[in-house]
Amino acid sequence: MLLRITNLRTPVELPEQELVAEVANRLDVPVADLGSLQILRKSMDARNRYRLEYVYSLTLSIPDADYERFRHGYSIEVEPWTPPKFEHPEPGSEPLPYRPVIVGSGPAGLLAGYFLALEGYRPLIIERGQAVKERVPAIREFDSGGTHDNENNYLFGEGGAGCFSDGKLTCRITGPDVDWVLRSFVECGGRPSLVYEHRPHLGSNKLPMICRNYRRKIEALGGEYRFGCRLEGLRFQDGTLQGLETSSGFIQTSVCVLAVGHSARDTYEMLLKTGLPLKQKAFQLGLRIEQPQEIVNQRKYGHDEYLTLLGAADYSLVAKGQKDLFSFCMCAGGIVIPSVSEPNMYCSNGMSNSRHDSPFANSGLVVTLEPHEFGSDHPLAGMHIQRKYESLAFQITGGNYEAPVQRAKDFLSDRTPDPNERLPTSYERGTRSRNLSEVLPPPILKAMRSGLPIMDHQWKGKYLQDAVLVGPEMRGSSPVRIDRDYTTMEIPEMPGVYPIGEGAGYAGGIVTAAVDGLRAARKVVARYRTPDAG
Repeated sequence: MLLRITNLRTPVELPEQELVAEVANRLDVPVADLGSLQILRKSMDARNRYRLEYVYSLTLSIPDADYERFRHGYSIEVEPWTPPKFEHPEPGSEPLPYRPVIVGSGPAGLLAGYFLALEGYRPLIIERGQAVKERVPAIREFDSGGTHDNENNYLFGEGGAGCFSDGKLTCRITGPDVDWVLRSFVECGGRPSLVYEHRPHLGSNKLPMICRNYRRKIEALGGEYRFGCRLEGLRFQDGTLQGLETSSGFIQTSVCVLAVGHSARDTYEMLLKTGLPLKQKAFQLGLRIEQPQEIVNQRKYGHDEYLTLLGAADYSLVAKGQKDLFSFCMCAGGIVIPSVSEPNMYCSNGMSNSRHDSPFANSGLVVTLEPHEFGSDHPLAGMHIQRKYESLAFQITGGNYEAPVQRAKDFLSDRTPDPNERLPTSYERGTRSRNLSEVLPPPILKAMRSGLPIMDHQWKGKYLQDAVLVGPEMRGSSPVRIDRDYTTMEIPEMPGVYPIGEGAGYAGGIVTAAVDGLRAARKVVARYRTPDAG
């Protein structure tokens, strides 16, 4: 039988290799009597910075007759456990004359394609950008001062925005679908501990390789990628999907999985004209804060040896108010990067490599803007707000994709900075000191100025001490939702069209987007026969 052991607390200094002995001691049984032990979850309790602890949830396999010996443990909880079952549908009965087409190769499209490929559906994945082999050098050239490529950049290309958005795999949902997604990341090159870590992190330097490995597996199973292929229209006849208009020609299909991402603004405009049900959605925006990583380490670690043991420290902050301000996508030992999908606009983001070896820490500081604050009933009004302030950010720095920056304390006092002052920052392309109040909508500016002192108080004056703000941060989530049926995940009036992921307004982060893609792929499998079936 399987037992689940919860609330196993150990000092962070205890290596995982010694867990078996620790469990045996807590259960008061010989190590030799323990069956196979597997970690389900591992999190950190950092409330006492002088005594950091790991908190484990584990499974233990034992003979049924031994349950009474194991049911009582010292300072741990033990109970029989049945793992939740992953839903694996049998192929449906409807014919599928053409293979399914997935639009976009970000986390949602990638996992939808992977599951369909494993099930024998030979999906075709179209991507407006290029493969990682061409995408990485294009991004490096832009960071070094080169021109912006509208189709191949930090947001468009193999892996989507997720390929260069730090690689955090944290999410608030749990269950067998999340476990399946995490295991697939391990299968494609992630480290095994990803499946149980509380805050797993792939690292921006490793994501391109992992995306490439997914592609190779999909192609080996009969799937196909077409890069440089942009969706330009959906063709319907009598309410039935006939295929897709693309920059590379017409593609026949009766199943389209729309995983366009949250930054394909021209695609949103096309979909709205086509008649898809796009609606306004609340989204997060604000600024990015950057400070020396050393300050973050000092705040979290009460002992110097913790830094050697655990590496660069992270944090999560919330300032409650009329509109909450909260940290988002905190990048320990990271760098600030541009999140630009259109010419003549600027938006910030952050990333960190697996080593977390930059001397800077950065995090988004965002506030939720609700649809009633958009100032328009247009379905794309939130997107228009993004464009407005990203355009302003581009203009005030001289139009060369430099980042507008400001000392946090000057921002709070609305003090105009010296335009010639160069502030310490990790942003590679260059910065200009500017008043960041110009690049925020009034409700967001008010919430930022109310919330930042609260965060600083939580850190006893250390949070803003040497902090530099970069802005704006506009891509935390999609300002648009594409309506779909709750059960089928299709657009009701457009059967065969499955809007998924962040771009459709149903996810926020790599894992939730990937899970949404997995679930849509499962709906396709449950409904249709494989393309080769008679």
